[in-house]
This record gives sequence, C-alpha cells and structure tokens, in this order.
Amino acid sequence: MSRKVLTRIAEALERMSPPAAPEASFSEASAYIWQPDPDRLEPVGTVNRVDLVQLIGIDRSKDTLLANTLQFARGHAANNALLWGARGMGKSSLVKAVHAEAVAQGLPLVLVEIAREDLGSVGRLLAILGRARDRRFLLFSDDLSFSHDDTQYKSLKAVLDGGISGRPANVILYATSNRRHLMPRDMIDNERSTAIHPGEAVEEKVSLSDRFGLWLGFHPCSQDEYLAMVRGYCDAYGVVIGDEQLRAEAIEWQATRGARSGRVAWQFFTDLAGRSGISV
Repeated sequence: MSRKVLTRIAEALERMSPPAAPEASFSEASAYIWQPDPDRLEPVGTVNRVDLVQLIGIDRSKDTLLANTLQFARGHAANNALLWGARGMGKSSLVKAVHAEAVAQGLPLVLVEIAREDLGSVGRLLAILGRARDRRFLLFSDDLSFSHDDTQYKSLKAVLDGGISGRPANVILYATSNRRHLMPRDMIDNERSTAIHPGEAVEEKVSLSDRFGLWLGFHPCSQDEYLAMVRGYCDAYGVVIGDEQLRAEAIEWQATRGARSGRVAWQFFTDLAGRSGISV
C-alpha cells in the first residue's frame, strides 16, 4: 500500500475521531453552562438568583442543603441532593443561593448547569471537571423528569453511582423536580399493571431517585408565609408600603393566579416595585 493511500486513511480516521475534551481553567467565572457538540463550558457572568435570606418558609431544607454544600466545598464528604415538590417554592433558587454563599466564604465551588436533554454527554463533562483538582463542582440539573420511553436516566445513574471509574471526588450533583421519583405517577402505575415482572420494571426507574443521599421536599406555602415573602422583598429593595395595603393587594394577586408560592410572591413584588418606580 502506497504512502499516499496510508496518509489518506490516517486523515480520514482523524476526521472520524471525536475531538479532545477542551481544557478549562475556570478562572473566568464561578458558574458555567455545559454545551455539547462541540463540547464547551460557557461562563455565566451574573447568575440569576436571590439571596439566601430572602428564601422564606423553607428553613429546614435551606439549613440542610447549605450545610451539605459547605462541607463539600471544604473538601469533605457530602451527598447528592434531590429537591422535589411544589412548583415555584424555591428549589432552583435555593441551589443557586447556597452556591453563592459558598463563593462568598471564599470556597472554590463552581456551579455547572447541565440540561436534561444533554445528560447523554455527562461522561465527557465529568472527564473535564475531574481534571480540575483545585476546584469543587456543583453539577446542577433543573426541572428533571423522565417519560416512559426516555433513556437519559441511565446517564444520570452513571453520575450518581460512578460506574467502574467512579464519579470524580470533586463533583456533586443537585437536581430539582416536581416529582419525587422523577417520573409521572401514572407511568409508574402503568409499568406495574403491564409488565411481566412489574416489580422489576418499576424498580429500574424509581431506583434512580434512591441514589440521591438527600431528599428535600418542598410544599405549598401558607398565606402567612406568602405575605412574609412579599414583605421580605419589599424590605430588601426599599419598597415602602403599609401592611394593610400590602396584605390586600398581595392576596388579590394570588387569588387571580389560583396559587400561592415563592414565584407568585416574586411576580407580585415585581409588579409592585414597577409601580413604585423601582427596578429589580
């Protein structure tokens, strides 16, 4: 075989091989978004978040997750965490807030967000993060859930259990979901009713949530907690309003939404601040 033919074969093989994982210094920012194909970590200059003290009505979850995060950021053992429950009650806000607290304490914790649809590439991401031994990484997947024909949960199992090589010691995973078992209840019931071995079929899927060491539940807030959230935002941003007026307007707002939550409280406050000529 001629040298020219061998050169052409070598060039073709080189084009077919996947590109080497990019090196990252993580000096640009304290938070990044993972973007595959081509693989890259995009720095986030300003993270969209609220202060930890403004997250009201979730004190137990707040204290637990903060303690877990700080011990991990200090180089100690810590658990992966699943934050599940009611919509708009601060699950993703809490993850971003505890990261901010760790950074404020001078700890080398980097937040890396990965979308559910990109979980298939998580192995390549872990390879990049595992090489940065001077950093600790909080891998964050928001609003996580899986349908009956979704196989992405298998990639997530690799993050939680590590496989043969093991998950890098400098990486921890926090995920949020409206569902405790990350999949619809009717899907679990359907598996039980139609599978030849119902227990095994269900176990394969619901066992994913069991791999999180921490389960933190978030439940709908009371009216008093809702009003306390709004008052907390007003005090933090300097919006002056009397208690009676605030109560009347806030309750009317949540009635039109048909729900009470931290998100609804923030939406009302945003409207109130705008009417007061204050930007948030």
